[in-house]
Amino acid sequence: MNGHTNTVLDDRKQATGAWFASLRDNICSQFEAIEDKCIIAPDQESGRFERKTWHREGGGGGEMSIMHGRVFEKVGVNISTVHGVFSDEFRSKIPGAETTGDFWASGISIVAHMRNPHVPAAHMNTRFISTSKSWFGGGGDLTPLLPDEGSAAKFHSAMQSACDAHDPDYYPKYKKWCDDYFYLPHRDEPRGAGGIFYDNLDTGNWDADFAFTRDVGLAFKDGYSAIVEATMNQPWSDAERHEQLIRRGRYVEFNLLYDRGTLFGLKTGGNIEAILMSMPPEVRWP
Repeated sequence: MNGHTNTVLDDRKQATGAWFASLRDNICSQFEAIEDKCIIAPDQESGRFERKTWHREGGGGGEMSIMHGRVFEKVGVNISTVHGVFSDEFRSKIPGAETTGDFWASGISIVAHMRNPHVPAAHMNTRFISTSKSWFGGGGDLTPLLPDEGSAAKFHSAMQSACDAHDPDYYPKYKKWCDDYFYLPHRDEPRGAGGIFYDNLDTGNWDADFAFTRDVGLAFKDGYSAIVEATMNQPWSDAERHEQLIRRGRYVEFNLLYDRGTLFGLKTGGNIEAILMSMPPEVRWP
């Protein structure tokens, strides 16, 4: 029985790792195509992703894909698959890791900081984690640096469509979770326009949970790309750029003070460069 269980789990690990790599390839291709469509900066070259692999002492590793372009000032699309043993301090915080601390985790993480202040920044990550239990988690959220209710509505529509295809309760539940999570208590303000966030997803139907996680990734890829294409050729002023850089500071504050993914990466011996790829290339604090 244990052998069968292990075989099923190994198949699931292989399937999720392959999906995250495939989604990475599709997102990178789509973002590079967007770079080629930009007309507001014809004198600048279109950006292209550069990839860099890394290996984790203790088990596993990943691959970073980073692009600096004329639309995407800095965008990272990273994948990783790591395994090993949690520290005594951290294992008590992870479901199913309390006894031995053994874990396996695979996922994709995307953070996009845009050159044009009218184009919202965005984040998405999805992951599959296995201890003595296993579950999915992730989500996506939008951060307009200037007021932009239209882009926020489009993003939420894409996320809601992904949720509604699986369970009508998902969107209101995961939207609230996102609103509560991506919040800066020290400033009493949200990080951005929100989206969805979910964790510890194990309904008992693994195939359905995996299908939902795939749909979240695809909804982000297509929904965010449409927002970028609709806003990337708008002209902007020095004052708008200044405001963009100030608002980016809120992004940095959240990721360094509260973000679970940052904490997970640091506590599991992940690659520092990959973990902190979410930091914008330029930011201001007044």
